[in-house]
Amino acid sequence: MSEVLGVEELSRHFRVGGFRSRGTLHAVDDVTFTIAAGEIVALVGESGSGKSTIARVLAGLYPPTSGRITFEGQVLGTRFTRETRGRMPMVFQDPFGSINPVLRVGHGLLRALKLHRPDISRDQRVDEAVTLLEKVGLSPGGDVMTRYPHELSGGQRQRLGFAQALASRPSLILADEPVSMLDVSIRIGLLNVMKELRDSEGVSLLYITHDLASARYVADRMIVLYAGRVAEEGLTEEVIATPQHPYTQLLMSSAPDPRLPLSEDVEHSDLGEPPKVIDPHAGCRFAPRCPLVRDECRHVDPPRVDVSATHHAVCFAVAESWASR
Repeated sequence: MSEVLGVEELSRHFRVGGFRSRGTLHAVDDVTFTIAAGEIVALVGESGSGKSTIARVLAGLYPPTSGRITFEGQVLGTRFTRETRGRMPMVFQDPFGSINPVLRVGHGLLRALKLHRPDISRDQRVDEAVTLLEKVGLSPGGDVMTRYPHELSGGQRQRLGFAQALASRPSLILADEPVSMLDVSIRIGLLNVMKELRDSEGVSLLYITHDLASARYVADRMIVLYAGRVAEEGLTEEVIATPQHPYTQLLMSSAPDPRLPLSEDVEHSDLGEPPKVIDPHAGCRFAPRCPLVRDECRHVDPPRVDVSATHHAVCFAVAESWASR
């Protein structure tokens, strides 16, 4: 498959503090990954891991501190064109982030189509808007067009967000925690919409989530982030079946398994809070919480270990384990 997005050694830092004491928050450091055409890639990690920062850099909301981003074969600068933004739109965690609550549903869709599809007439835009709504499961589209956002449920508003994203005929959609504010009972419907858009429209998705279960359901590949750095990456089923990094194992153990007895101990327990990553020192950022920590973890950046051709982790313990095999 051809590559849609290439991210190479991407970093994004923020200056923090007051007049007397200032520091640099390393929200994202040296992150590298790719997304192929028609692929869903999940960025997984807890709050503060840098997932949403990466999405906002890709959307052009933050300029990168360093690194290189290529999209559809073109190197992106710090200022994105309207066409680039249309080809890589963002669906926000809060649907009201992209929907005007005082205007009817059809207004936003027609405006997006007018902006990104100036070649079609108004009547064609209306027909296209109805089609987009029905593609994301909002039927009948003509009826939904006349409603106000407050008349839709949370799940319907998120579907509307995907319809607006589709209006610009994107090749990649950045979906930032799109199901986290929804009831568990309706999350599966929106995840199915994402898969259907991939299958029917050929659009790629970067799915940002802290939920391993939803990532496993919808994503082809998974990238596990911790404190702004990639801890592990691979095909989703490989990462889920054989997690290598202690942080990935911690995430797995934190998801309840109804098949286990209540008395069974969890192998990897949470040993602390995520670091603030302000002016961080060299070494593994997971070291303060890691049950397998050693002296070198605190002072030297860990190596990348290729577990297979499609699976790698960044960890001294993993490197030692695989060296002994």
